[in-house]
Amino acid sequence: MNKKPKNKNARGSAAQFFVAGELCRREFVAVVTMGNTPNTDVLCSNIKGTKFVHIQVKTFPPGNRTCSVGRKATINYGKKFIWILAGIPKKGETKNFEYYIIPSGVLAENVSKAHSAWLSDPGPKGKKRKDSDILTVHIPPFKNYIGWSIKKYKNRWDIIEKLLK
Repeated sequence: MNKKPKNKNARGSAAQFFVAGELCRREFVAVVTMGNTPNTDVLCSNIKGTKFVHIQVKTFPPGNRTCSVGRKATINYGKKFIWILAGIPKKGETKNFEYYIIPSGVLAENVSKAHSAWLSDPGPKGKKRKDSDILTVHIPPFKNYIGWSIKKYKNRWDIIEKLLK
């Protein structure tokens, strides 16, 4: 039986450190901002410190259908801004870690389109849907409301590597 953690930020913080650790393992410099930088959970640079990327990390338990991203996922922050959806197993689980590395522009376009389509489609009882700031990205094998899948972004660390060359 898995109990909810007493510190609900623990898994989110852990995800940021796992992402930073993976980037360091790949010979980049990565620091976790601990909430001190708006929209940037991990700041990553090449070894020389001449090129940087900003990374926003969102966490989900592996096996979940969706990952919550919020309204800021609809904003394209530019090519040096990356979203990483991190599937971090709960304490005591043996599931594998999952990472989806998605450029800001790609995520913004697809989350915006899917949310607009969802809003314009009548709800289950034919009623107009209410807007929400809680937006989601579907985790494979699931696709979002417009049929978009993030499957091709799984473990795409090369997206960050190319930006830091």
